[in-house]
Amino acid sequence: MQPVRPTLPPTQGPGPTDARPVSLWARDLPADVSVGAHSHAWGQLTYAHNGMMRVSAQDSSWIVPPQRALWIAPHVVHEVTMLEAACLSPLRIHASRDPFGGERCRVVEVSSLLRELIAALETGEQPRDPGRAFLLGELILDELARAPSRPIRVPLPRDKRLKGLCEGLIAAPGDTQTLADWARAVGASERTLARLFDRELGMSFGQWRQQVRLAHGACLIARGLPLWQVAQQLGYASQSAFTAMFRKTFGTTPSAFFAGDRGLKN
Repeated sequence: MQPVRPTLPPTQGPGPTDARPVSLWARDLPADVSVGAHSHAWGQLTYAHNGMMRVSAQDSSWIVPPQRALWIAPHVVHEVTMLEAACLSPLRIHASRDPFGGERCRVVEVSSLLRELIAALETGEQPRDPGRAFLLGELILDELARAPSRPIRVPLPRDKRLKGLCEGLIAAPGDTQTLADWARAVGASERTLARLFDRELGMSFGQWRQQVRLAHGACLIARGLPLWQVAQQLGYASQSAFTAMFRKTFGTTPSAFFAGDRGLKN
């Protein structure tokens, strides 16, 4: 059984307007707390400049490090769980200025310029100098539209038995229990769970666990953890086994995938 995390309400405060289409409302959050399921009339770029978080929306989950952010379109219900203590700094973007043409959720790479623009908006430019805040917002929207996408997505199930299994593996991606082990834990037969994986997630148990491990691994690599430690934490027998799986999924090595990120170690 997974521990119950404290659940916080979403941040309050004014949303974006036609005159100021980008706004920001930041707050410091400790690890292991969740911002409960909610939605907004505006779009949101879910971003934290330090620490890692997990965002759930549209029957999917994304693990987001500081080098990434997740776009969530207006009216999409989502939940944020802090995997590490961080300053959560979501950008609120007016629905009429959607930078991704109606796409519901999208992982984007946060460039150095975008990171500095967000920091400038966060440090008090909004109330102190509305004109400058507007210009910063326009630059942010322009940079967002150019940001590369990083599609590291983990689909989530609706079935309660499968949901408990999946939440357990997301919390502990290095877990090596077999599907038969999990079947005993959740009170279902191995055949039933295998059928549910295929029906609800469109993949096998092994394939889904691989997606979870790769999502966690990408975040650990982005934070600068050496590849051998990443492989060890995720339950791979060796660094080469993890690299082979990464290459099979993304068509490139971890080093090439994160060539633009800071702090990459091999």
